Amino acid sequence: MKRISAVLALAAIMAPSMALAHPHIFAEARLEIVSDDKQEISELRNVWRFDELFSASVVMDFDKNSNAELDPDELQEIGQTVLDSLQEYNYYTTIFDNGKTVKVNKPESMVADYKDGQLLLMFAVKPSETMPLKGKLSFGVYDPTMYTAIDFPTDGDLAPIGDQINACEHKVIRPDPDEVLAENKSSLTDAFFNDPTGTDMSKMFATRIEFTC
Repeated sequence: MKRISAVLALAAIMAPSMALAHPHIFAEARLEIVSDDKQEISELRNVWRFDELFSASVVMDFDKNSNAELDPDELQEIGQTVLDSLQEYNYYTTIFDNGKTVKVNKPESMVADYKDGQLLLMFAVKPSETMPLKGKLSFGVYDPTMYTAIDFPTDGDLAPIGDQINACEHKVIRPDPDEVLAENKSSLTDAFFNDPTGTDMSKMFATRIEFTC
């Protein structure tokens, strides 16, 4: 398996030894939540821009002709590798429909690019079930193993797209880690022993956008 798939999935594969590890990969993200004329969520569009150190390691692993660049066929291989690797982790996507967890379908493709020394991944996912714009909806992107830190630099990087969803009240939630720990000290301890991979705990720290429709 290529290094990129191993790195992105390493924490889960090695659990529980990697549980609660600090991030080793950093990415700035943009998430667009798109509604359609049926008053439903149609898709979530993602753009991830990875840190220069990790990006350089990807170049080393996928640069087959040693030209210090990523050619189209090499970028295509990177996209396909990540596409296959992250299916188990729901493509780092967390969706709640009135408190119910909603999975996403596998993307049709994942486009990789390399600009200014950084790897970019672009892809869209669709909810696995119909999501009407009704009640309380929540959307976010996080690595459940906490190995990759996915950051939204501005609130505008969590963007509703479409007149229907923009008509809903919405706000970006950025949990304060110290407050989360203080408010959930006992439950976090129990959660660690019940779920040493950290998948449930990490949701409490994830940046997300919430809608009331």
